[in-house]
Amino acid sequence: MYEAVTRNIRVGVVPRFLEKESAPAKKRFFWAYTIEITNLGEETVQLMARHWHITDGLGRQHEVRGEGVVGEKPVIEPGASFSYTSGCPLSTPHGTMLGTYRMESEAGEAFSVEIPLFPLESPYIKRVVH
Repeated sequence: MYEAVTRNIRVGVVPRFLEKESAPAKKRFFWAYTIEITNLGEETVQLMARHWHITDGLGRQHEVRGEGVVGEKPVIEPGASFSYTSGCPLSTPHGTMLGTYRMESEAGEAFSVEIPLFPLESPYIKRVVH
């Protein structure tokens, strides 16, 4: 698991390559990632938006912004967690993702929470030994 903690909000990510959803001969590689957001603080927060930076194996970058996650804007009380699974297709056999969530406190204060950098790796990566 890849983890980051920002302002008492822990974000943990577990990526996995989906062989059955991929078609390497057609340069289609697909990953699922499960995210668990845990409120370690003492105030209730709500996830309002997401901002992803996705980089493929050739260094091409793509940004994704949107409201909430998987159609929800979850409210996370102190000590509680929210988990979801989503996916990412690439045209290369590896890449990386990282990002931020925009959260809002009960008092209406907006703040950003880090989503840690995590690799998207498949068994189709060509390894070079020097």
